[in-house]
Amino acid sequence: MEGRRQAARPTMGRGGPDLTSGPIGRTLILFSLPVLGSNVLQSINGSANAVWVSHILGEAALAAISNANQIFFLMLGAMFGLTMAANILIGQAIGASDPTLARKVVGSCTGFFAIVSAGVGVAGFVFTPAILDAMGAPPDARGPAIAYLQVIFAAMPFVFFFTFLMMAQRGTGDSRTPFLFSILAVALDVVLNPLLILGVGPLPRLGIAGSAAATLIAQTATLVALMAHLYARDSILALRPREWRLLAPDPMIVKALVLKGLPMAFQMIVVSLAATTMMGLVNGYGSETAAAYGAAVQLWTYVQMPGMALGAAVSSMAAQNVGAGRMDRVAEVARRGVLFSAIGTSTLVVLLLLAEPYVLRAFLPAESPALPIAAHLNQIVLWGFVPFSMAFIFNGVVRATGAVWPPLLAMIIALWGVRIPLANVLKPHIGADAIWWSFPMGSVVMVALAAGYYLWGGWRTARMLPSGAVQGETADTGLSTPVEKGDAAR
Repeated sequence: MEGRRQAARPTMGRGGPDLTSGPIGRTLILFSLPVLGSNVLQSINGSANAVWVSHILGEAALAAISNANQIFFLMLGAMFGLTMAANILIGQAIGASDPTLARKVVGSCTGFFAIVSAGVGVAGFVFTPAILDAMGAPPDARGPAIAYLQVIFAAMPFVFFFTFLMMAQRGTGDSRTPFLFSILAVALDVVLNPLLILGVGPLPRLGIAGSAAATLIAQTATLVALMAHLYARDSILALRPREWRLLAPDPMIVKALVLKGLPMAFQMIVVSLAATTMMGLVNGYGSETAAAYGAAVQLWTYVQMPGMALGAAVSSMAAQNVGAGRMDRVAEVARRGVLFSAIGTSTLVVLLLLAEPYVLRAFLPAESPALPIAAHLNQIVLWGFVPFSMAFIFNGVVRATGAVWPPLLAMIIALWGVRIPLANVLKPHIGADAIWWSFPMGSVVMVALAAGYYLWGGWRTARMLPSGAVQGETADTGLSTPVEKGDAAR
């Protein structure tokens, strides 16, 4: 059996290393670094675009894109769940060394994402005014927000499809190529922003719509370049004309994609709603505390990145090894991932605490009364990201089999059953410190639940696809129907 697998692998056009063999620690680090780089680039891109708009067009324009981006990021969060499910589906099929199944999964996912992204783009463009009215966008920002968001919705099909291809490539074992094309997309977006806002040279002066148009052009150009690269490399993600029939979404594959993707998408929504609720609690303590919290959150975004990158890496690695039936390697991926995540996040926390007086001044004036508040709350909150990052690893591993509901349940309990209630209960006794202490307490509960399910849950027998998903395939693809225990895990 192993000999047949090894013989099949070179023909599959993985585009990346075989994640089912070789040293686990080194492979995990090398795989996660480009993912980390991509996350950092996206954060820098968003910050740079906000700087261009605020400095060129003023505060009303910044308020407009802030309102519009809430919709944009909500849509991206929902799409993230589906793209993550596609990543796992493709990873399991490739790990099983089943090129026929892998191409069928790629074709169905590609066709499905093309249809969904086009539908979202058209519907969003038409209903943009109604969406902003429902959000209660400020009157002076409504007009600019409509102009910006309609172009963003026009860009969404390209953004969604580019995101899908990036995640799909990670499923094949290649995280380097998505990182390189992310550099291209971000560079184009950052450079085009001021040129299209101001109308430099022969370019039209588009105002706030120019910022969105920069995203549209950057994503479209990068998507075309990426697809050309995939065809030139004969990637398994590049379907040839004789395979275009596979673009018709297979109902069984789409069912797995949606049923497994929606819980992951809902997890992003749960996190966003919890963040909004916590912001409301913070606002109750005045503008200085709110400003301190806002500055601290900027740092927290970067503190979470090592855990998030490693979580994505272990999910891709585990998915291939699940498909290959190498559960021994899955266990080692989890151990190494937890260790690396704890070390990486702890190191970053220590560095930030040492450099805190200087780092916070990037977001707050040196004489701001919010500075000592931000320093105080960081002393309490930052360490909570260590267990939080470890939970990312446990959840990434179990999701790689298709067990997506337990991580969502753990997130709901940690945020809505512990963090928010704890902050409310302790407020009368310790004031704003109740909010700050609720963060690490929620993280401890989350890692306890994630580790408990990893150790004793039924995730090891779950799979993304049922048997018979591909007509005429061999009996054992590594993606067979879960037994009763696996069904419970899902």
